[in-house]
Amino acid sequence: MGFISKPHVVVIPSPFQGHIKTMLKLAKLLHYNGLHITFVNTEYNHKRFLRSRGPHALDDLPGFHFRTIPDGLPPSDIDATQDIPSLCDAMNKNFLAPFKDLLLQLKNTVSENNPPITCIVSDPFAPFSIKAGEEVGLAVVMYATMNACGYMGFKQLYTLREKGFTPIKDLSNLSNGYLETKVDWAPGMKDVRLKDFPFIQTTDPDEVVFNFVIGVAETSVKARAIAFHTFDPLEAEVLDGLSTIFPRVYSIGPLQLLLNQFEENGLKSIGYSLWKEDHECLQWLETKEPKSVVYVNFGSITVMTADQLVEFAMGLVNSNIPFLWIIRPDLVIGESAVLPAEFAEETEKRGFITSWCPQEEVLNHPAVGGFLTHSGWGSTIESLCAGVPMLCWPFFADQAMNCRYSCNEWGVGMEIDNNVKREEVEMLVKELMEGEKGEKMRGKAMEWKRLAEEAVGPEGTSSINLDKFLHEIISSNN
Repeated sequence: MGFISKPHVVVIPSPFQGHIKTMLKLAKLLHYNGLHITFVNTEYNHKRFLRSRGPHALDDLPGFHFRTIPDGLPPSDIDATQDIPSLCDAMNKNFLAPFKDLLLQLKNTVSENNPPITCIVSDPFAPFSIKAGEEVGLAVVMYATMNACGYMGFKQLYTLREKGFTPIKDLSNLSNGYLETKVDWAPGMKDVRLKDFPFIQTTDPDEVVFNFVIGVAETSVKARAIAFHTFDPLEAEVLDGLSTIFPRVYSIGPLQLLLNQFEENGLKSIGYSLWKEDHECLQWLETKEPKSVVYVNFGSITVMTADQLVEFAMGLVNSNIPFLWIIRPDLVIGESAVLPAEFAEETEKRGFITSWCPQEEVLNHPAVGGFLTHSGWGSTIESLCAGVPMLCWPFFADQAMNCRYSCNEWGVGMEIDNNVKREEVEMLVKELMEGEKGEKMRGKAMEWKRLAEEAVGPEGTSSINLDKFLHEIISSNN
């Protein structure tokens, strides 16, 4: 063959915005560390990237290639998050065959541009990768795009089901205090309640997403190793708990801080967003005082009712705090977002609304002093890295657990009641931005920021774990 080949990994994310963004960061980090990358998106998401980033956004770069597989779903509206149950169902039924075909094709066309595959680096929420690896003869290591406590929540669903806690027997259990039941057997976790676990509120034992995520957590134990997007000081106890369940566990994060250590080499042009980002909001932030703006963004999947949107809007207006609010076109269930007229008048003075933005730049802008979030893990860790405290309105999946830890363990958050009311929004936004509790949380957030920076330093736990993870990948075909 004559050429010295680099280790080659095939990186496969779960086909959701938050997962793709994190896996793409990991792929860049692996590439900077000398690995050859093939990154696999669904055809649908590949097209969305090209639309939001430009027709050449995913052209091959040296040693970094993009490939696609079909998701087998009927075509849907071109710029919205696909239906989650359909996508979970499709991953169980449609993804294995095309992913296996792609692996075999890569395996059978080895060249200087396509070295032999060393292993698959998979998102646990792409569970078909384990079977594909077994059938093609490739080891699988996993990188969870979430933190340790969030993933432990998924891993405990099987036990919760076995013990009869879920699915819940009837809807009265949603309001009678049942969900406050303490769960004290999850390794490394304390003070968590039923309501903090993902998808716990289903009443249907055959619910697609519920069964998909139980399958994910059980399948991921078969991977050679699993890493989490977190850092040791933040979640030491839960990481220890996970080490009793998985063969090898590594905390490697925050990814952005690890990426910041590398000089530009062409990969920066690869963006992460499936939506077009509005950069004008950064110019608007330039006109604001330090720490004076509350940034509001409910992520890429959360949806709300028209009434909830109005309550948030009026709460923000009545707080008199300047705000930057991201309202996705599909944020309101079944209709476009309509805001009250008085909201528009007030907003002109001290608000900025857009449909998507470069979130990390926003959070790190000196004018931003607080973040009203859905508590997705990507948003939470970006907020911690920026030293910004949070108001949490969790929507689904691991967000309730992230919210619980942000508020109770890490001291950086306050929760907004699920049944959102403008008076509460107003009061909490004021407390976050101007109150004593907000000040205290800001101090805690700055402390986590410092610990995150230490973790990615030369002697830091995340840097050491990254080296171990690289070794795990490189030696995986031995």
